[in-house]
Amino acid sequence: MRPPPAVLPFSRALVVANPIAGRGRARRAADELARGLGQRGLEVELFFTGARGDARERALRLPREVDLVVCAGGDGTLGEVLAGLAGDPPRTVPVALLPVGTANVMSLDLGLPRTVAGAIEMIAGGRTTALDTARVNGERLSFLVTGIGFDAMAVHDLESRRSGPIRRTAYVASGLRALARYVPPSLEVEIDGAKVPGRFAQVLASNVVHYAGLRVLSADRRLDDGLFEVYLFPNGSRLGLAGYGFRALLLGLPGGSCVRLRGRRVCVHSDVPVPCQVDGDAYGRTPVEIAVHPVQSRLLVP
Repeated sequence: MRPPPAVLPFSRALVVANPIAGRGRARRAADELARGLGQRGLEVELFFTGARGDARERALRLPREVDLVVCAGGDGTLGEVLAGLAGDPPRTVPVALLPVGTANVMSLDLGLPRTVAGAIEMIAGGRTTALDTARVNGERLSFLVTGIGFDAMAVHDLESRRSGPIRRTAYVASGLRALARYVPPSLEVEIDGAKVPGRFAQVLASNVVHYAGLRVLSADRRLDDGLFEVYLFPNGSRLGLAGYGFRALLLGLPGGSCVRLRGRRVCVHSDVPVPCQVDGDAYGRTPVEIAVHPVQSRLLVP
């Protein structure tokens, strides 16, 4: 006889889903997930987002008795939930992710299950990890990668043309358009109050190993050390960008002229405003401050 399913270590859950994520798969997955959690004895509320910011607002108004939030969607949905929970006062409610997005960077980093059954078993295990997040210019939450330079130029192009779910081919097209009109930036960087010698064409402030869905950043980072990894790229020529790309794919970063530092507060300035992207979304231009938040989030892991 098969043993009964394990009792979940939570009592009340909010499932937040982006219904268009994964070309509609998120809606079906969220329905199945809510039913599965309910069958395990949880009281479940299912909330579907309708516009950008909905997940953040719902998490911001989370009832005190809810002790678990589950995201069905991509990194954007997860980021909004984390931002809502980090409100005033911040909540350290554990968050589970069922990845049904395009890049799913955090799920790749943590090896999260991609099926409803796998997500429920992960939740049943109750194991969590602390997660550092940062605030960009004191307002926008970042938990993946904030970039200033060419990658942000491509993201700004993509945002200006976006009209629905994003396909991977759209990123390639935006990158080519950004490259065609590319002028190398000249960025000044300050980390924890100390100016970094030299000027840079690209800056990445990261807390993950995967970038653009690829495992190209340093694997020795820690999610919970109170620091972000800062990758600095001095060569801003088109040939230099190509070299960094090949280096990332073949050997990983840092390496060559790309250096990596760590810090709690990163400030980036430039004489001419340079685009910024936060976790894959277009976000303003320099000057940019990226500061690690003192209160950590908590994510469920296998």
